[in-house]
Amino acid sequence: MRDWRQAWQAALYSPGGFFARGERPSAHFRTSPLVGPELAEALLELLARVDFALGGPAALDFVDVGAGGGELSAAVHDLAPPALRRRLCVTAVEFSPPAVPAAVRVRSDLPDRVVGLLVGHEWLDSIPCRIAEVHSGQIRAVHVDDHGTESTGPAVTGAELEWLRRWWPAPERAEIGLPRDEAWADAVGRVRAGAALAVDYGHVMALRPREGTLTGYLAGRQVRPIPDGNRDLTAHVAMDSCAAAAGGGVITSQATALAALGLSATAPASGLAATDPLRWLTETARSGRIAELTDPAGLGGFHWLLHGSMLP
Repeated sequence: MRDWRQAWQAALYSPGGFFARGERPSAHFRTSPLVGPELAEALLELLARVDFALGGPAALDFVDVGAGGGELSAAVHDLAPPALRRRLCVTAVEFSPPAVPAAVRVRSDLPDRVVGLLVGHEWLDSIPCRIAEVHSGQIRAVHVDDHGTESTGPAVTGAELEWLRRWWPAPERAEIGLPRDEAWADAVGRVRAGAALAVDYGHVMALRPREGTLTGYLAGRQVRPIPDGNRDLTAHVAMDSCAAAAGGGVITSQATALAALGLSATAPASGLAATDPLRWLTETARSGRIAELTDPAGLGGFHWLLHGSMLP
């Protein structure tokens, strides 16, 4: 038996682990960059606002942390207007190097200095956490073996207990989000000028679940979380805790953020089908993709956490 955080870490990142052997999210679950180019378009609009606020620096960064298969990095590079692309430095940060255009830089660690926009898209949810449960009125760690069988571990104490008291005060089961807080604060601290954005499925204090959210994904299906290295392991993010750890920020839904950045799911006029059917098909498909990105019951319910003075 191991502490859940240790087992989770090994299952994803140890030699032969899920991400260590090069598994890509696109093979296991649906994510916004896979829907179409619209997310990249919205982030380019946000980047343009950051660029304007910074006065158009000679070099402008777009850093994609937890880049997965590199779909978002590649789209931002390819869709950037030529004048911006000449100044744009796109960096994909991923444990296992993704396939991206040659002009996109790839690295396994965060850059020391960012001037522009840093984005952690579904990155924080993959940072392993300790799992805790309440037993006989006491909060105790949860241990697990390689087959997913759990047992009760030692009492939670110190900084982890203080985190629970502040951020998840009455759980039956919870993920202790300190490692996410520390990782996000570190990432935000590397932005010397510009903005940092975390996009993830998560929760805030008023809607904190009582039973935790740890789960697994395998080949397009949600499955039991077993730390066997054969499936993605993920849990929702305490977004308000991450915000506070990085000095505050603005939290909103993906649907609200995309609307503020100019994306609308309005369907084309029905008469267009008769006068310009190809355009009608193109605009209808785009409207459908935006509707998927903004559906509050799906991807539109993702949280956006933005730090910096360049807000949409």
